[in-house]
Amino acid sequence: MSRHQVRVLVVLALAAYPALYHLLTQSPVGVEAETLLPRMDTMVALLYFGLFAVSFDFISGYTGYLSFGHAAFYGTGAYFVVLVANGKIPLVPSGTPFMITLLCAGLVAALLAVGIGLVSFRLSGVYFAMITLGFAQVLYVFVRGLEWISSNPRDGASVSGSTHPEGFEVGVPFVDGLNLAIGPLSGDTVTLLGHTLGTNAVSFYLVGAVVLACYLAMQRIIHSPFGQVMVAIRDNEERAEAIGYDTFRYKMGAFVTSGFFAGVAGGLFAGFRRSVTPENTFYFLVTGDALLASIIGGFGTLAGPIFGHFFDESIREFLSPAGQGGGLLPYLQTRLSEGVLSAEVGGLTVEGFIEAALNGHASLYVGIVFVLFVLYVPNGLVGAARDRLGGPVTEKLPDRLWDR
Repeated sequence: MSRHQVRVLVVLALAAYPALYHLLTQSPVGVEAETLLPRMDTMVALLYFGLFAVSFDFISGYTGYLSFGHAAFYGTGAYFVVLVANGKIPLVPSGTPFMITLLCAGLVAALLAVGIGLVSFRLSGVYFAMITLGFAQVLYVFVRGLEWISSNPRDGASVSGSTHPEGFEVGVPFVDGLNLAIGPLSGDTVTLLGHTLGTNAVSFYLVGAVVLACYLAMQRIIHSPFGQVMVAIRDNEERAEAIGYDTFRYKMGAFVTSGFFAGVAGGLFAGFRRSVTPENTFYFLVTGDALLASIIGGFGTLAGPIFGHFFDESIREFLSPAGQGGGLLPYLQTRLSEGVLSAEVGGLTVEGFIEAALNGHASLYVGIVFVLFVLYVPNGLVGAARDRLGGPVTEKLPDRLWDR
């Protein structure tokens, strides 16, 4: 088994998830499956935010320059898509196919990365991280007060009902038969082998196709001579300069490339959600989530942040309160008998204890998991597997399985 076959198997496993989720939730163990398995809309969010986390790892994990303001590019891509749909950017008409708009969103984010990078790469270390964070916060405040975006910019902007009523379409531009709409409310459904794929399942495959193409492009860059120089900069920038590399140009190239894919990720987010706010795009905690995903998954692994974000979101959804989909809390409340729930332990009922321990505390437990990973799994999930196998997982795992 080759490393390419391992990657294909991973992609096929993800592709099989909608069918697995449908079968299990419709089976006698449906309630348990809904409690343990992430919902389909969560899986779509995993993909587009996973792409953003991968773009963060592309610059931070492979050059060693932590971009704490990476949300600036994610937000730029997201707002660009919504503003184009609402006809507020004359250079790109509102009827422009979504795939072209998505490409333009990435390019605009890349141009922003040029401006930020030219200033930021005069610094290094924590100073670089802080200045990129400063740029993102300036944009965050600016967008919140820009009334040109919407009548109430603090609450963000959404796609008006008269534009793209069927949803944003992913596929081949200008070929209607090769396009399908994404989104939980206005997306398309597809009938396949007598079974109907819902809007979230269709969105999962369409968004996944774009994310896969972007991931493969970044993977190719990492394994090119350009990518090897990025790694050399991370390991020893002074030595890279000493042997003749213009490290500033390589850092700028990596930063702009990363900004492009972050903008595409933001565009996918806006296309699926049809609305954006400053808090879920430009705010510094958005970059914090990407950092969390990279640490859990493994810095400098590219695929690691996707697994890290999946791990993070699975915990959050599993510990979500009632009304937010699945979760351990509503499961226990519905499955435990009234007698058990009303029983008192130390002056507190079992139901009260469950409520106090679980309701609204997902972030607390995620924080504990984060600390444990920093202490005991510093290289993340993929990094730890790589260390265990003695090399890249896709290269060493087939050999281990073959030997057995």
